[in-house]
Amino acid sequence: MSKVMESAASADGGERTALVCVPFAGAGPSFFHPWRALSAGRWRVVPVELPGRERRILETPYRNAVEAARNCVDALVADLDEGERVVLFGHSLGAVLAYEFAHLLGARGVHVERLVVSGSPGPRTQRERRATGLPEEEFLARVEEFAGFRHEALDHPEMRELILPVLRADCEMHENYVPSTDEPLSVPVCSLRGGSDGLVGAEQAQEWRKATTGGFSYRELPGDHMYLVDSGREVLELIEAERKGADA
Repeated sequence: MSKVMESAASADGGERTALVCVPFAGAGPSFFHPWRALSAGRWRVVPVELPGRERRILETPYRNAVEAARNCVDALVADLDEGERVVLFGHSLGAVLAYEFAHLLGARGVHVERLVVSGSPGPRTQRERRATGLPEEEFLARVEEFAGFRHEALDHPEMRELILPVLRADCEMHENYVPSTDEPLSVPVCSLRGGSDGLVGAEQAQEWRKATTGGFSYRELPGDHMYLVDSGREVLELIEAERKGADA
């Protein structure tokens, strides 16, 4: 079987959809690599690789989300098979980037089946408490407060030197985000949230209803803002259930 045919076929021989995964602040595409096994052939998991991390560590990270999406969409389209359907998933910063990708891909004729946003208020709501511009230790404390945990790599000087510029750029990109358009999407949107998320409330997560003229659903999973770290399987099962519900 050719690469294209293999990537377009599921374990049961049917057509498979690409699940495009956009990382949260400070994360890289490898976060989503375990999801390939968890998907059990239902999805072709396609992580977005942004500058400043992993294989692109030497590249300057973006500080503007609209610019990032516009400059990365060509590479994303190149990763898709011709005619392949797409579900977009993004958590926190990844949610607003996925929203921008949804507009850009739709304009290019790519069939975006659904946008799944996680741990994010609606695209026009800006965070009241910010990390951008704070001195290093205050910045890290604020990020730890937002995320609900501190990554152990930040306690190692050499790793911190590599990670900190990307984390600062990502926070600035997210906290200064203004959508590129006032036009709502026409694709269905599903908003996910950890039920104990102290950063994004249920009402804020449901603001995504205003971002589409298509269907909207809201779901909660156990956990805090970073619930998805230990809930990849549950997230994928929920997305699959959303698709089946739409097809019913």
